[in-house]
Amino acid sequence: MAPERATATCYCGTVKLEFPAEGDDFVDSFICNCTDCRKITASMFASNFIVKDKAITHLKGEDKLTRYAQSATIATGNTMENSFCSVCGTLMYRRSTGFPGVSIMRIGTVDDFKLHETKLKPKIEQFTKDRVAWFHGGEGVKQVEGNHYAGGK
Repeated sequence: MAPERATATCYCGTVKLEFPAEGDDFVDSFICNCTDCRKITASMFASNFIVKDKAITHLKGEDKLTRYAQSATIATGNTMENSFCSVCGTLMYRRSTGFPGVSIMRIGTVDDFKLHETKLKPKIEQFTKDRVAWFHGGEGVKQVEGNHYAGGK
């Protein structure tokens, strides 16, 4: 049986992606408190999941994505490329030069909200050293002070 696939759309619906919600091409799900994620989400943390690039299908609006890349605010020093809907500004995914072949997608863009509570529920919370004091972290989630995927403790 093929792994379950799901869709993610931007706020205005111009961009739509399909991705695996399980299986070998679904890598992980996590909360990130790094200062870069806080800035780019305009929030106190980001809720993300990682999928192999080869498994992402652009169903519509790929030509409407605007890409912006930089490394100045990235804790690892890697260059992070951000792909936004050019109409509404929703961040659809990020790609890091430090982790080739995968995309970091936002849980909030996923159309099936039940997946937010199940298969996409974060398993790791990273950069807890940068977490705001009033947020006590995800319940039952592995806590990591730095970048979990770069060997953080």
